[in-house]
Amino acid sequence: MAARGKFDSLVEAAKRARTFAYSPYSLVKIGAAVLTSDGSIFTGANVENASYGLTCCAERTAIFKAVSEGKKRIVAIAVVGKSEDYTRPCGACRQVMVEFNPRMKVLRRALDGFSEDTSASALIPGYFDPPGLARE
Repeated sequence: MAARGKFDSLVEAAKRARTFAYSPYSLVKIGAAVLTSDGSIFTGANVENASYGLTCCAERTAIFKAVSEGKKRIVAIAVVGKSEDYTRPCGACRQVMVEFNPRMKVLRRALDGFSEDTSASALIPGYFDPPGLARE
């Protein structure tokens, strides 16, 4: 499948994942999907908790699902929300993204038509990058 077609599939997977969000407090539904170097796609949705600090964003959910299945080479992530405001990954998600690939393509999409493509490192300049970190 061509790269463009694969990215379209990634965005569609993130849209579907958004429907599974558990967000009874904010009512904000976010979906994410990551593409690994072998072509696998892993999805995630935001999962809130009454103890707000225990909430997990869609981006980290998708990345952690991929990593927990042995897929650490992440090529791209799609993030889908209702509008542009809800497609901005938080700082924690940005740091997790660069941990696995600073050049990871980040596809931000919103149901209102907003669309932006960037990279993980562009979202978090000066990110924490310990010397000697062996990326696969």
